[in-house]
Amino acid sequence: MRSFFFVFLIFFSGVVRSQEVIRLSNDVLPTLRVFRPSKDSSKGIGLIVCSGGAYAFRSDAREGIPACKILRDAGITTFLLDYDLPEGNDTLPLHDAYEAIRFIRLNAAVYKIDKKKVGILGFSAGGHLASTAGTHFRNANERPDFMVLVCPVISMADSITHTWSRSNLFGSEVTPKKIKLYSNEVQVSDSTPGTFIVHAIDDDKVKVGNSLFFEAALLQHHVPVQLFLYAQGGHAFNLQNKTAAVQWTGDCTEWIIKKKWRKKWKYH
Repeated sequence: MRSFFFVFLIFFSGVVRSQEVIRLSNDVLPTLRVFRPSKDSSKGIGLIVCSGGAYAFRSDAREGIPACKILRDAGITTFLLDYDLPEGNDTLPLHDAYEAIRFIRLNAAVYKIDKKKVGILGFSAGGHLASTAGTHFRNANERPDFMVLVCPVISMADSITHTWSRSNLFGSEVTPKKIKLYSNEVQVSDSTPGTFIVHAIDDDKVKVGNSLFFEAALLQHHVPVQLFLYAQGGHAFNLQNKTAAVQWTGDCTEWIIKKKWRKKWKYH
């Protein structure tokens, strides 16, 4: 059983604010950085955020941290997960994601969070990690209650995958068995959590087909899903798509807070 370590960092930006950083193991990684809403605005919802970076790095400055701040300001307690980069060990990031989910549920009272309102959000390869967490869970305590996937890598199939992400996840061992296992569009079940998906149709890095196939699989299993598509924007538009007047973050926070992801489910 892993022990948890707490570190408190102080940042100065006009006023002094403390940020809690949690080490989820004896190693340097994984860690959680906590972004707490004000006491009056808290919605009792927890959300783990996984930055993208093709499983080669974590784009926290461009993706994870801005997302955490916007969601925190909407009353959602966010936890930025700095997960282990796999370097060919495909089990590492998923293990970290499940450690984070278990930690938050175990400490739900500390963060004023409902144990049944713990979700996971991921950008690009972080979206693959989030969708893997939502399709590969082995028990109810590992299962996120909802997912938010932004321009996500979903499939490992040759025709549609983001090859750099797959190469970093698998290393040199790219086998048919692993491709099927981590192609999350074929891992969806009736117990997969409700999902909010964002993608640009002209994404030239991670094909929009990743999101379309995943949406179709969710619909076939009667899982609540909302797909937010942009006509333009390319890849990694992050929080602000400059080609569009309407941004995904408003619809997404409403979807989360109003629990549009909720569905009665039974773990098999």
